[in-house]
Amino acid sequence: MSHTVSPVGTRAVIVDLPDLATVMAWHASLVASPLPGQVEAIAAARTVLVCFDAHSSAIAGLKALRVFRPQSSAETTPREVTIDVIYDGEDLADVAELMGISTEELIDRHTQQKWLAAFGGFAPGFTYCVPAEDDHSYTWDVARRSSPRTAVPAGAVGLAGQFSAVYPRTSPGGWQLLGHTTQPMWDTHAEQPALLQPGDTVRYRQVRESINVEAGVDTTSNDAHARAVKDASTSAGVGASQSNKPHVPVRPSLKVLDAGLQTLFQDTGRAGYGDIGVNSSGAIDRASAWAANDVVGNSSTATVLENIGGLELEALVDTAVCVTGARAQVSIDRKTFELGAPVQVKAGQTLKIEPVGGKGNGLRNYVAVRGGLITDQVLGSSATDILSGLGPQSVATGDVLKAGRRTAQASVGTTTTNPFDGSNVLRCVAGPRANWFSDEELQRFTEIEWIVTGQSNRVGLRLALPEGGDDSHGSEGSPTPTPLQRSRDGELASEGMVTGSIQVPPNGLPVVFMADHPVTGGYPVIATVVDKDLDKAGQLAPGDTVRFELMEFDQQAQQSQQAPQPQ
Repeated sequence: MSHTVSPVGTRAVIVDLPDLATVMAWHASLVASPLPGQVEAIAAARTVLVCFDAHSSAIAGLKALRVFRPQSSAETTPREVTIDVIYDGEDLADVAELMGISTEELIDRHTQQKWLAAFGGFAPGFTYCVPAEDDHSYTWDVARRSSPRTAVPAGAVGLAGQFSAVYPRTSPGGWQLLGHTTQPMWDTHAEQPALLQPGDTVRYRQVRESINVEAGVDTTSNDAHARAVKDASTSAGVGASQSNKPHVPVRPSLKVLDAGLQTLFQDTGRAGYGDIGVNSSGAIDRASAWAANDVVGNSSTATVLENIGGLELEALVDTAVCVTGARAQVSIDRKTFELGAPVQVKAGQTLKIEPVGGKGNGLRNYVAVRGGLITDQVLGSSATDILSGLGPQSVATGDVLKAGRRTAQASVGTTTTNPFDGSNVLRCVAGPRANWFSDEELQRFTEIEWIVTGQSNRVGLRLALPEGGDDSHGSEGSPTPTPLQRSRDGELASEGMVTGSIQVPPNGLPVVFMADHPVTGGYPVIATVVDKDLDKAGQLAPGDTVRFELMEFDQQAQQSQQAPQPQ
């Protein structure tokens, strides 16, 4: 059984395998018997991405995976899930014509085919299903739409290539739509939030009327249909993703007078759910969030505010806070304080954060409140994921923030070094798809001083070329550098992605995946930012410049730049 193993940044390894059946065997074995330090294993069409808790674990994992062979598992009976579908999709007739059959025959084939839930996709609850190995009744090879839709409705059932899937929530997409279902594919409140798990057998069943999934029986009630559709469309979004609040003593502590451009609840995230389409999310500058919590005596996992564009808070009770991150002026009723200093805000006083702005001064500030902020949790985390919609809603002007009660004294009187250093060089490990580019292009990738565009956010940093005057080597009077060029044609099968993956789409302009990135992606990753530099990447603002510096996978970075880990 041939396979290749490649590093992905400094905390992950990707295994290339010959086919999906082999992928699923490897994935099942790695899930059943994880490697030391393994956080998760994410299956895709031809790869398994294995993520680790530390660089040392990834080094050991790379060696182990080179000689790894999946363990033979005992025979198990797969779970069978039936999905009721109303075949009224916009592309039903076009797909039937493309396949040279009638729409009735297409529906028959889709419902008679035995499908296998193979791996998770770009959204929570989105599961790629393939024809089961023991059912080769039909051949599926359906091209995606030439122009993707900007919004595919929740519950839409589609085909693309050999795959069939249900969209769990409204999102852009290019799949051919056959119909829709009212069965929710994602329920945050369930023990297993995703309806489909890798290895499940899936059957699509045609229904003529709507179903009431709440009651568990078929019904023709329009009211039941409306309720079911509402469930399906919101269960993966913000509206229904507010799981139970932690049962800890809380008190209203701060009122938001001005929420700035964006203020989110963040903590250390929700790692380990990639298989069901959920990324880790969490504070994008982990070191700054950790430092703020440390100063006020919180656990490193406590929830903080992540702010862009300034923030104004009124204290409702005497409260200890700390502000870290981007360079900013921190004041209480016009009296200024240093970043990273513990600050006591008395009831009625106003804490104001005013960003300094300008190149190299950072983008995001973090506010820790003694006792930790208390809000709704999804999969054990209060992090707001702007891509999937999981987690609490954005903080808005007028909101009242609650904090936990603490009897221990905060670290008032201590100081901390602000972790953000303003550097614009990001170290990275080549690949795992550097072989899609020539050596010259890889070198040019590191020599260009890229510009961070205004389209950047928590999903990714979108980069542009510098304008005129210098070439990629900095020679005056030379042409503007050209976008990166691939050295091979074709499409890359979707595969697992990590925070720090640097994708190069067809336009040749890199995108650096950040905390809220999709779990899988289909553009080649030329290099991956090392874990220790991700915090720095999270502070890059539109207009900032950034350069990439290649390092070897087993090269130890400076200890001083290591991000603190949750306690």
